[in-house]
Amino acid sequence: MVARAHKLKSAWSIPVTEPPYHDRDGWIWMNGEFVPWRDASVHVLTHALHYASAVFEGERAYGGSIFLSRQHSERLHYSAKLMGFEIPYSLDALDAAKQETVNRTGLDSAYVRAFAWRGSEKMGVSARENRINVSIAAWHWGDYFPDKLKGIRLMMAPWTRPAPHTAPCQAKASGLYMICTLSKHAAENAGFNDALMLDWRGQVAEATGANIFLVRDGALHTPTPDSFLNGLTRQTVIKLARARGIEVIERAIWPNELASFNEVFLTGSAAEITPVAEIAGMKFTPGPVTIALLDDFAALTKRKNAA
Repeated sequence: MVARAHKLKSAWSIPVTEPPYHDRDGWIWMNGEFVPWRDASVHVLTHALHYASAVFEGERAYGGSIFLSRQHSERLHYSAKLMGFEIPYSLDALDAAKQETVNRTGLDSAYVRAFAWRGSEKMGVSARENRINVSIAAWHWGDYFPDKLKGIRLMMAPWTRPAPHTAPCQAKASGLYMICTLSKHAAENAGFNDALMLDWRGQVAEATGANIFLVRDGALHTPTPDSFLNGLTRQTVIKLARARGIEVIERAIWPNELASFNEVFLTGSAAEITPVAEIAGMKFTPGPVTIALLDDFAALTKRKNAA
């Protein structure tokens, strides 16, 4: 089964020389209309750039269709509400704009980024009068982790997820990713692929951009998402596991338990399902639960070259 699942790598891991994101051909949907990719810009005094007053969604299109598009649009609206503003486009309008953006790329498989932010009308902490802008872009983005089926290596992050009363942790808000970038850079500088973040209590939380699952005695364990985002891919994997009769246990998980698990994987729209081979020196091997869920997710999304 491992050999068959390993073929998943070929679906997205096509070597591509990537141009910088500001200098590409194509179209970006911006405030209700499509503009040439290179013209989709904002002023340097945009509030979101200085104060992180922005929310976003990362989505995948498989076979030209966006996976869980409505749920992503709903979460974008919810994140904006938690950040104190409203998205000026309905769910239907967002869904249609996202799909048309994907269609214009001509790509069968694509990554989609919907983004909403406060503009440049006023500068200062207060932004009540600033316009709410929305953009949607789509592009080719292969595996988030190269050769991910080998299993990635995690170190323990130097930063922790904030307590729920200190930040809007259920919003997919740009500012919440500052410590993720710092932690991922620390991991890469140390030769790891990513970092495992704890929460303010010292419990296992998530990786820098993906939720975590751990397997022991055939059961699937995952941290309760009370201080981090309850990812849509996370929710999908839980449904897939339960459909297979795999026990799913959402609970507090402490770092001293990690060595007792035999399989570990991450989930996210970008990461999809990514096996973990190591956490801070502890070794893990993709096993039957991970591989079964990889197969189920591939079947659900109709990912090309899945088997």
